[in-house]
Amino acid sequence: MPPDPTSHTRADQPLWPTLRRFLPYLWPADEPHLKLRIVAAMLLVLASKLVQVFGAAYTLKYAVDRMAAGDRGLATLVILLVVGYATARFSTTLFDNLRNAVFERVGQEATRRLAATVFRHLHQLSLRFHLERRTGAVTRVVERGTKSIDTMLYFMLFNIAPTVFELALVLGIFWVDFGLWLVASTVVMVAAYIVFTQKVTDWRNALRARMNDLDTGAVAHAVDSLLNFETVKYFGAEEREARRYDRAVEAYAAAAVKSENSLALLNVGQALITNAMLGGGMAFVAWGWSRGRFSAGDVVFVSTLLSQLFRPLDLLGMVYRTIRQGVIDMAAMFDLIDTPSEVIDAPGAPALTVTQGHVRFEDVRFGYDDDRAILKGITIDIPAGHTVAVVGPSGAGKSTLARLMYRFYDLTGGRITIDGQDIARVTQASLRAAVGIVPQDTVLFNDTIGYNIAYGREGATEAEIVAAARGAAIADFIERQPDGYETRVGERGLKLSGGEKQRVAIARTLVKNPPILILDEATSALDSRTEAEIQATLERIEQGRTTIVIAHRLSTVVAADEIIVLDAGRIVERGTHADLLRQAGLYAEMWNRQAQERAEQTLAAE
Repeated sequence: MPPDPTSHTRADQPLWPTLRRFLPYLWPADEPHLKLRIVAAMLLVLASKLVQVFGAAYTLKYAVDRMAAGDRGLATLVILLVVGYATARFSTTLFDNLRNAVFERVGQEATRRLAATVFRHLHQLSLRFHLERRTGAVTRVVERGTKSIDTMLYFMLFNIAPTVFELALVLGIFWVDFGLWLVASTVVMVAAYIVFTQKVTDWRNALRARMNDLDTGAVAHAVDSLLNFETVKYFGAEEREARRYDRAVEAYAAAAVKSENSLALLNVGQALITNAMLGGGMAFVAWGWSRGRFSAGDVVFVSTLLSQLFRPLDLLGMVYRTIRQGVIDMAAMFDLIDTPSEVIDAPGAPALTVTQGHVRFEDVRFGYDDDRAILKGITIDIPAGHTVAVVGPSGAGKSTLARLMYRFYDLTGGRITIDGQDIARVTQASLRAAVGIVPQDTVLFNDTIGYNIAYGREGATEAEIVAAARGAAIADFIERQPDGYETRVGERGLKLSGGEKQRVAIARTLVKNPPILILDEATSALDSRTEAEIQATLERIEQGRTTIVIAHRLSTVVAADEIIVLDAGRIVERGTHADLLRQAGLYAEMWNRQAQERAEQTLAAE
């Protein structure tokens, strides 16, 4: 298995490889109107910087020079220059906001595309991946990764690129108007500022990465704890869970304090470099003014240009931190995208065609781990329309057969066929469309009863939903509810009883109307009365379908055409109920034990 991308966050993620993977989402080949928006936004960026450098700085310089000349007859010109200065500043703000408006759709589209890609890939990953990961941690990685996109786009395109362009303009003006010394000083200052910011920010990123790990762990634990709140209450562990969460949050808070305190060092160092340059630049021009080389307006001119240059540079630390953090978050999300699917369709795989529903397990071998075999050469033939039950003690491999039928895992040996077609050679989508399941533990979406029934087949009509509910003997219950089919079932269906959830699962399968049906201990968690009612419903829906019944309670499989008895991953007995009782083997032993348990329960109830 690949490393778990949710287990830790690296602070040294490579910048450019991650950005290169991100660029196709920024510049989508099939969206020319988005490319046009990017070009328009960049033109507005250039216009803003040109107005800021040549419009604002020069008008203020000329106004001060005219005022310094002492000719009050130039008051009208000075006023116009001052108004021009204010207009230039307003134009800069106007261009910046127009740029944001034009670019907003680009950022949102990039976020949507990447988030959809990750979500789609997560659903394509194997069952093993989802069993070994914490859902809370995975969703946190996706959330942080998608949120970083818009911010990274903004800073890369509208802070770094414009700052480089502005720096080039300022250096050109300084070279022409003030000579090499001011250019060299500005270059040295900018280089020192960048190096200092990078070094300190990289150190802070290590602190930030640690903080993110603790944050992910705290959220993952919180989600896990809340999802299992019944277990917490069963064992009176509310205070224990609260203490554990408090320790996780306390560790996060300590890391956050270190991270924020390190920000003070960064801010002080940046301010020292920029103000030293501002003071030195203005002193240099003032010295030149004393020699008659520069005008009084040149002091203001240099101050204005450097102050305008420092404004985005002051944000450089935050920009660099944001981009580095964005790269970390996006790299974690790309790690999810890079996680290979354990089960994939064969190249050019055709769709499964079910004509009869004849299922065969041919010498099937499987183990979740290489060193632990679960199924050891299972051969079962299920003719079309027949019902075969699989029974055996816990851990015998019964439920594994259902997972293999859905191809949640690939076999380590043998094959499974449907109407002679190897399920490993057909598309997974067509295979799963042909197989329906009523699981032991029915988990419903936190939506309406109607939605959960209709989930069996996309596009199911209201009439089909109602018909399925009637077939599952739950329509009367639904119609007695004030909201009918719009009744919400709560998270995981917890507002419904076990029997009601099972009937919804049956109705959902009826909507799907599959030719092959799997009943995976569908009544084992129910009381005897509810079990008997649902068993009658299941026997009705089995008619005309190839059915595999995985059961612990043997009373539910008496009518099966064949019963397969598994033990330690092997078939130890097979036959009808009567045949197996006559063999007086494992099945007969299990039957007698369960009969005795039922008798004891009956006596206890009396």
